[in-house]
Amino acid sequence: MGLLQIDTIHVVARSPYLVLFSRLGAYPQSWLDEALARGEVFETWAHEACFAPMEDLLAHRVYNCEARKHWGLAHAQKSHAKQRAELDQLLLHIRDKGPVKSSDFERADGEGSAWWGWKDEKRWLEALFATGELMVARRERFQRVYDLAERVAPQLAGSSDTPAVAQVQQRFVEQSVVALGITQARWINDYYRSKPRLKDADLDALVEQGALLRVHVQGWKLPAYVHSSQATLLKKAQANTLEATHSALLSPFDPIVWDRERALTLFDFDYRLECYTPEAKRIHGYFVLPILCRGKLIGRLDAKAHRADGVFEVRALHVQAGAAWTEQQIADVAQAIQRCAHWHATLNVTIKATHPAKLAVALRRALRATSQESALK
Repeated sequence: MGLLQIDTIHVVARSPYLVLFSRLGAYPQSWLDEALARGEVFETWAHEACFAPMEDLLAHRVYNCEARKHWGLAHAQKSHAKQRAELDQLLLHIRDKGPVKSSDFERADGEGSAWWGWKDEKRWLEALFATGELMVARRERFQRVYDLAERVAPQLAGSSDTPAVAQVQQRFVEQSVVALGITQARWINDYYRSKPRLKDADLDALVEQGALLRVHVQGWKLPAYVHSSQATLLKKAQANTLEATHSALLSPFDPIVWDRERALTLFDFDYRLECYTPEAKRIHGYFVLPILCRGKLIGRLDAKAHRADGVFEVRALHVQAGAAWTEQQIADVAQAIQRCAHWHATLNVTIKATHPAKLAVALRRALRATSQESALK
């Protein structure tokens, strides 16, 4: 994927862990934290705040320094201009005393300033992180532990092979197409939030070089693109022999639904995150998980993992408008819910409501069958 978006909401597992689970199944939740501490991944501004593979470190640093336009970087640049002395003092403290968390510092006046009421040290740490002087060495209870960039990534000190912005942009384009599988030109930039938005003519050179394959998708007015490394999969799709078999609950911050326009065109799935919407105006719920079933997005559910009680609560489940699930789809979704619940160590699944309402009986029956099958294994 190249990126895992970071978000702090944890009514179910936090987004980067859930995105991995949707693809890998029941992996140890400590793996991502351990990979960060080992220096296999790092944190950066990209699509938003993200984990990225360490081999992409220089590319992200170049793009963030010279080309990315993001509010986090804009705030950081203002802090550098107005409070350079304080930032230097904080850097000196870290150099002498070692890695720090924002919680290591007490608020002096009891009140926060800008950036959501953050205390000064929190803002300064974020500013130094955004500009690359600090990196996240590890996380403790999901709280960032900051250290000097050269200590987190020693390879930076001896690096002389810094890519040009144009090279980074091409790299991000190719990696985006690989991650998306099939895409239109206008959707590519959203993955790494790069600029400007691409048009078909912008991809002519990559098509001529053989890096990208330009294809026609039935029903689309615009051409589509597949990376040449996925040519074998493309041939299977064209021969109608590529079979989707996987079903899973997706994070609201899963790359599959990052781009609302793409999700609507590709899956006929109109998705909007509602956790920041006033409760009275929500349509589907607070933290709604898209339901992937064998290559299709067939519905969504509002879930909460009550870890202390061992309960995985499905507050509401909505089938795609105008659709009716088959028995196979009901069984697949029940298994996906059960797997997700077990991974959260919430073995008791409760279904509060479904839309249509009559689906609840069939889904509860399928969940019982899935639970019985698991008990026999």
